[in-house]
Amino acid sequence: MSRSLKYLAPLGVYGFDNVEPVMLAALVTEDPMLLIGQSGTGKTYLLNTISEALGLKHRHYNASLISFDDLVGFPYPDEANGGVRFLETPATVWGAESVLIDEISRCKPEHQNRLFSLVHERRIQGIALPTLRYRWAAMNPCSGDQSSLDDFAGSEPLDPALADRFALFIEAADWQELSDETRSSIAQPGGEGRIADDGGVLKAQIQVWREDFLRQVDRPPAGMVEYAVAATSALNTAGVRISPRRARLISRSLLAATIAAGGTREGVFGMVLQASIPQPCWGVKVGTEVVAAAHRVAWECASASGSSWIHRFHAESALARKLAILLADCRDPDEGTQAVAQLIAGESRERAAAFAFALYPAAALGKLPIGPEGINDLGRIATKFLSTDGEISWQERLSQAGTQHPEFSRCAAAVEKLKGARRERARQFFNGCLVEGLVVSAPAELEAAIESCVQRIRRLGAR
Repeated sequence: MSRSLKYLAPLGVYGFDNVEPVMLAALVTEDPMLLIGQSGTGKTYLLNTISEALGLKHRHYNASLISFDDLVGFPYPDEANGGVRFLETPATVWGAESVLIDEISRCKPEHQNRLFSLVHERRIQGIALPTLRYRWAAMNPCSGDQSSLDDFAGSEPLDPALADRFALFIEAADWQELSDETRSSIAQPGGEGRIADDGGVLKAQIQVWREDFLRQVDRPPAGMVEYAVAATSALNTAGVRISPRRARLISRSLLAATIAAGGTREGVFGMVLQASIPQPCWGVKVGTEVVAAAHRVAWECASASGSSWIHRFHAESALARKLAILLADCRDPDEGTQAVAQLIAGESRERAAAFAFALYPAAALGKLPIGPEGINDLGRIATKFLSTDGEISWQERLSQAGTQHPEFSRCAAAVEKLKGARRERARQFFNGCLVEGLVVSAPAELEAAIESCVQRIRRLGAR
């Protein structure tokens, strides 16, 4: 049974119903949150209102105007201790429980660096801020050329290192995306300057959820970590770089959103994943279909029973990691055969060939958990590379490449950097690529993947 989440509307905040579970998750985890949206969409109002409702000692800074003295106060000699102290004002960050850095994309680069430790570590000038719980920011969409009416002059791409410290990125809805009821609520003239007061409902609920979160955070429900891992792998495979740190942030947000929603719901998981993508902060649009595809893979992985390893197998981009998952988790040769067949069908020809080339000798000896059909599938590809052609040498292949295979010179360069058996194996593989007409755009990376697979299989034989 899921709860109907309506905690923001009683505070006079409208237009965020569709992302309310994600907003509440950020309040539960106390991880940094960033709002992105057009001007006038209520980003600042929302965050300031939440601080009022939670009864927090709040600081609101405009990053486009901020100076370092605004944050820390004015330094003066501490003669008693032989150091420097800061003369505090009501606006300084010392003692704050929540901080909103507004217009963060208009911040000067040197100030971004100073805000980095505030957002990431709850520190300023290396000094801990023990009372600081919430770190929030807001920005307009950034644009590279500021060429359209929707662009905001001065809203610059955020430093990816700084953006990656935020756990969640929530897009504020503009007018055309709002329902008629929400539009009418926003337009009410009495809303301006209203003090947020829901009788302490949100504050009490966040405390309950927070306690529940802390009880479960070291042992989250089954499937939650699997979802975060599979989604991160799938997005990286699709060319959307998600950092290892962010995988942990995703699982934390999933746990908190699930607690707030009253149970595991696929829609909430998808919402959290969409809100975990940092790329819009530096002006890179990630297609919703890409995120949706990653979500489907991850959800299947999280909700599947004994075959969940197959979903992780396909979500993983590195061939050696795919092999590791196959060796560690496959208990049914038929499932192993299925995984191999899907890999061959879904990967590029050169990556499928590399995987088969590396695995087939061990598979033929019965060292891999795949059935006869899977062994045959690998052999059908690998034997084209493993067979020895005594009539045409490697050098002759190179001379014949010409316009038929102009990328082959890169393969040859990659081979010549190697030594011993690894060099001969690479020469054999790329020779086969030439014969089969495979275009290898990154030969050094592909050869390294083959080597990693071979070494993993050797370790298997040593056990």
